[in-house]
Amino acid sequence: MRQFDINAILAIVAYAGYLACMQYMTRHVSRIERPTTQSQRCNGNQVRRELMAQLEAHYNARSVIRMSYDAFTRLVAILRGRGLLRDNQYSFVEEQVAKFLHILSGQGRVRSESFFFRRSTETISRHFHKVLRALITLQDQFLVQPNGSTVSPQILNSGGRFYPYFKNCIGAIDGTHIRVKVSKEDVSRYRGRKNYPTMNVLAACTFDLKFTYILPGWEGSASDSRILDNALSREDNLNAPQGKFYLADAGYMLRSTFLTPYRSTRYHLKEYSRHPPENPKELFNLRHSSLRNAIERAFGVLKNRFPILAEMSRYDVETVSEIVLGCCILHNFLVDFDPDEEIIAQVDRDLMNNEPDHGLANGAIARGEDGRRGEILRDSIAAQMWNDYITRH
Repeated sequence: MRQFDINAILAIVAYAGYLACMQYMTRHVSRIERPTTQSQRCNGNQVRRELMAQLEAHYNARSVIRMSYDAFTRLVAILRGRGLLRDNQYSFVEEQVAKFLHILSGQGRVRSESFFFRRSTETISRHFHKVLRALITLQDQFLVQPNGSTVSPQILNSGGRFYPYFKNCIGAIDGTHIRVKVSKEDVSRYRGRKNYPTMNVLAACTFDLKFTYILPGWEGSASDSRILDNALSREDNLNAPQGKFYLADAGYMLRSTFLTPYRSTRYHLKEYSRHPPENPKELFNLRHSSLRNAIERAFGVLKNRFPILAEMSRYDVETVSEIVLGCCILHNFLVDFDPDEEIIAQVDRDLMNNEPDHGLANGAIARGEDGRRGEILRDSIAAQMWNDYITRH
C-alpha cells in the first residue's frame, strides 16, 4: 500500500511538471514565432499580388477563370458596384472572385486554393460561399423570363425556316442531370436514368442560348413532366405569356404552351440530312428539332465553361443547387460579355456526333382540353409550313 502511495505521488509530480513545461513552451514559443507569423503574412500577401498580376498578364485567362480578364474585371465591377462584395483589410474583391472562378473551373478545390493563395481552408470556403451568394443576388438582372413582346432574331432572321411559323415561340425547355452526393437513405430517390445519384435540373432558354428560368433541386428519379408541373405552380414559376409557347421534347406532355414533336415520327437531325421530310409531321419535327436544339447547346456550353458541374460529390444537395444557379447566371453574363466561339463550335460538333442515326419521337399522349388546344396549334403550324415548303420545292 505504501509503495502504491509513493508511485501515485511520483505520477502526480511528473504530470504537474509536464503541465508547467507545456505552459512555459506555449508562452515562450508564441513569443518567438510572432515575427515569423508576420513574415508569413507578408509573404502570403506578396504571393497573392503576384498571382493576380499573372492572371492579368495571362494570354489565356479563360483557361484559369473560365473568362477573359476584361470580363473578369467587368464582373468584379458589378459585384463591387452593387455592394454585394467589398474589399477589406485582408482581401480585395478581385482575389475573392478569382478563387471562386478557379474552383468552378474544376482545377481547384478548397485545399489547393488554400495552398496557392496562402489562405486557410476556412477562409477559402467562406469566400467561395460569399461570392456564390452574391452571384445569386444578380439573378433578377441576368436571369430574366421573356415577355413575348418581340420575335426572337433567330426566328425572324431564319430565311423562312422558322418564321412565321414559330413567331410566338419564346424559348425551349429541357432537363439535365447533375451528379450529387446524398445519404444512403436518399440514393434510390436520386438515382434515375444514371447508375449514380443525380439532381434533375429544369431549365428554359432563349435561342441566343441564354437561360431564362432554372429550377434545380429535384431528385434524379423525378420525371420531366412532374418537375414542369411544379415549375408552373410554384411562386417563382415558369411563365408562358398568353398566346406564347415553348418547345419541349417528347418527354413532356403536349400543351398549348409547350409544343412537343409528333409521336412515332422521325425527329433526329441526322436522319433528315440523308432523307428530306416527306410529310407535314416530318417537316414540323425537323424544324422543331433544329430550333429546340438551343437548350441542348446551352447546357453543353454551360458544362464546358464550368467543369465543376461534372463532379460536385463534395457538396451537399442545397449547395449543388446554388452552384448550378450561380453557373447559369455567369453563363448568361458571359453570353453578353465574353462568348467563347470555340466552346460553342465544340458543343455543336459533340451534339451532332452523339445524336442517334435514327429514331422516332415517342412521348406522352396529349390529355385534357389544353392538350387538345396544343394539338390544334401544332397541326396548324405543320400545315402552313408544309404548304410553303411544297410551293418552294
